[in-house]
Amino acid sequence: MVDGKKSNQKNGKSFEQTLWDTADKLRGTVESSEYKHVVLSLIFLKFVSDKFEERKAELIAVGQGDYVDMVEFYAMKNVFYLPEESRWSFIQRQAKQDDIAVKIDTALHTVEKNNKALRGALPDNYFSRSGLDGSKLAALIDSINNIDTVEDKEEDVVGRVYEYFLGKFAATEGKGGGEFYTPKCVVNLIAEMIEPFKGKIYDPCCGSARRSSRTIWSIA
Repeated sequence: MVDGKKSNQKNGKSFEQTLWDTADKLRGTVESSEYKHVVLSLIFLKFVSDKFEERKAELIAVGQGDYVDMVEFYAMKNVFYLPEESRWSFIQRQAKQDDIAVKIDTALHTVEKNNKALRGALPDNYFSRSGLDGSKLAALIDSINNIDTVEDKEEDVVGRVYEYFLGKFAATEGKGGGEFYTPKCVVNLIAEMIEPFKGKIYDPCCGSARRSSRTIWSIA
């Protein structure tokens, strides 16, 4: 479970802080500005896998277990179908293997290959090319494994991690977070000032789309 007010970690840290601390151990092979790419790729795999497993369980629960390997029964619920080698459970089991970086790249490539909506959106052989330390990468996988990305339907786990890592990177570089992203308090203020209660939303320079998302939430 991910709770914005409370920590789900025994040491009292938020899950974002724990992920950052674990990713920070990669320093030397990966620049801090690259942490978000490593972590978000893994968070993405965990998220789509959690959604896949949730949908698979639904099919079994309603007596449609014969269809758990049919892409159509996932697509109808806007869920990506994942072959075995792309599922988080597979990555987690293989985390201690020397070729885990290759397996992660393969998982991402397979997800993209089997889902047209993701074509060109995922990193290509990023983990293999980065020369990441296997044991440190395994530790990061273990940390992410403790995050339930779908339990709270209102929580944007990927967005929280992205925002946190941008802020931390800015801090380590001695710069303000606003140089890399618009702080949440400013986003909320702008959304309230423009009072977007009707009409269409157009933002040609939306970046990570946090402002647009907050505006859409206001309309809803």
